Amino acid sequence: MKHTQKIALITGGSRGLGRNTALKLASDGADVILTYRQGKTEGEAVKAEIETLGRKAALLQIDVAMTAGFETFSQSLEGVLHEVWQRKDFDFLINNAGIDRASPFAETTETDFDDLMNVHFKGVFFLTQKLLPLIADGGRIVNTSTGLARFSIPGYAAYASMKGAIEVFTRYLAKELGPRRINANAVAPGAIETDFTKDALSHPGLRDFLASQTALGRVGVPDDIGGVISFLCSEEGRWVNAQRVEASGGMFL
Repeated sequence: MKHTQKIALITGGSRGLGRNTALKLASDGADVILTYRQGKTEGEAVKAEIETLGRKAALLQIDVAMTAGFETFSQSLEGVLHEVWQRKDFDFLINNAGIDRASPFAETTETDFDDLMNVHFKGVFFLTQKLLPLIADGGRIVNTSTGLARFSIPGYAAYASMKGAIEVFTRYLAKELGPRRINANAVAPGAIETDFTKDALSHPGLRDFLASQTALGRVGVPDDIGGVISFLCSEEGRWVNAQRVEASGGMFL
């Protein structure tokens, strides 16, 4: 059965790029299920904003680093889909949740490496696997990558390596889920001004340097990204598949 009303699930939707993406998808007509790890109050505020746009919304808790919790999350998601939408599936999976553990390669600890791996690759891999039965045929998967998988800025060897893995994983998803007409793409933001990056961007001169290395002459903002993700989920984006879409304003060209 094909549903005309689309439902998006966004991990890490309570703030930053996830919040912006949630509001953009809602303004473009989708209902939204947000997840948060700790920021329930922030998540509730985004849920309320979505509802003021005339769309339905729901809020669920998950720590994407903890694969042991995925079965419980999947059951909670099934319950919400049935209760709020009278459906057994949803349409768009946006794997957005992220953490930052910047450090020079020589000083990167195994703990930081494992934290990054669990959130940015292992968690995405196995959460997507767990949710596959709940993604509607003809749906979309959008994974968040980074410009740092193409260009290199010291301090991000581990983080960018995980995102490089995500880009390969995205192509495999597209190939293996093609029979179900599920598209999979990766969006790779450049430097974006969010609470995720505020510490890095506060270093003297870094913002000006990044702006000088960007063709459009500034650091990005969340509004630069949400529309790209919404496009990939739209009918107009239906023929874009297995792609890495960099949205960086033209960094380090």
